[in-house]
Amino acid sequence: MGNISAISTAPGIGGVAIIRISGDSPLSIAEKMFRPTGKTKVADFEPYKMYVGEIDCGAFTDFGMCVYFKAPKSYTGEDMVEFHCHGGIAISRGVLKRTFELGARPATKGEFTKIAFLNGKMSLSSCEGLIDMINSESDGEVKAGYYLYREKLNAKVKNMQDRLTYALAYIEAGIDYPEEGVTEDNFDEILGTLKEVKRETDGIISSYRSGRKIRQGVKVAILGKPNAGKSSILNALLSYDKAIVSPVKGTTRDAVEGEIDIDGVRFFLYDTAGIRESDDEIESVGIERSRKIMKESDVCLIILDGSEELGDEDAEVLAETEGKPRIIAVNKTDIPQKNGISGDLYVSAKSGENIEDLKRALAEKAFDGKIDLNADFLTEERHFDALKRTSSSLENAIESFGGNTADLCTLDIKDAWDSLGEISGESANERIIDEIFGKFCVGK
Repeated sequence: MGNISAISTAPGIGGVAIIRISGDSPLSIAEKMFRPTGKTKVADFEPYKMYVGEIDCGAFTDFGMCVYFKAPKSYTGEDMVEFHCHGGIAISRGVLKRTFELGARPATKGEFTKIAFLNGKMSLSSCEGLIDMINSESDGEVKAGYYLYREKLNAKVKNMQDRLTYALAYIEAGIDYPEEGVTEDNFDEILGTLKEVKRETDGIISSYRSGRKIRQGVKVAILGKPNAGKSSILNALLSYDKAIVSPVKGTTRDAVEGEIDIDGVRFFLYDTAGIRESDDEIESVGIERSRKIMKESDVCLIILDGSEELGDEDAEVLAETEGKPRIIAVNKTDIPQKNGISGDLYVSAKSGENIEDLKRALAEKAFDGKIDLNADFLTEERHFDALKRTSSSLENAIESFGGNTADLCTLDIKDAWDSLGEISGESANERIIDEIFGKFCVGK
């Protein structure tokens, strides 16, 4: 079996670096390279207790700490040892190199967590939550990852699988032993169970729209005719000058991107070229990109110039965004306004009037109301796909069961069970597992 080893902290200079060893005999490696300052020998280390001493790396010695985690109460479920050394690049690499010289092999990406999964310490969805937390760049992403990491989705999935197993057992008994199978007394109960599991599945699926935005961020296209103030609005939302502001039409020839945090969620703002006809070849390319961003956006922020009458270009933007989630903001309230210009908000990029209100409006439009980061959201596309297949199989099962075609019903229930199992990892294939753990860093 052997041992694997890796640096588990981020590369670079820092106060402390952690080198992790997992396998059948990591303590034997620690015995050869750690000299405790106290009287307790390495072989006699009490699990889960930090010991101070010298770490012998062969070429040099560092002063640090060592801790032993005894199987199965460890992260991987195997025996583990961690060295906590000073965080210099050369020091951590030297400690790692010495573990290799003493028989450990380099860990691959996510191998520690993969071993934990294979040893039943974590579900597959929990592993995905962990990497989501590690890669998080906002409070919302951390909370969504933690929901998976703490097995909340997996608990729901297991509960639904248990109820499907119960229904399946009754139906299959009726096929094999008609006199012992489904009766009038439990027909309604079984059908009710299938319908209830489908309702729960569909309820989780319905949270994906918001969950995806929390995990990936909300894409906002800032649209409007040239000189409506799109670039100024972007700068005002960002609180710094990112886009070039000029009275010359066509200054913005390609999308300028900025990022802000609203209530713990990332919003990606795209200041686009004005959507209009242009003889300028380069500007025309920018305009086409604007249309693409508009189609892919979660929210369209349309900027109207309140100091001018509505024109054909304004009408074109309004027509192209009809039916999409959008906010119409009338800009330039700091100067005299034209009558008849109406919108959802009236703002001034120059004075900052109502810019904070505009941020709140973006959040409400993106999430159909206030963002609730404490709610449970479905965030992974893989889980979304598995649950959609679960719902489809259950719909077929309900139809078959109601039509007294029990053999077809059992096949659909098994398909639903397997689709749910892809989330927990019970029925996930090797390709899916490898793909998930390939997202991890080496030390995790």
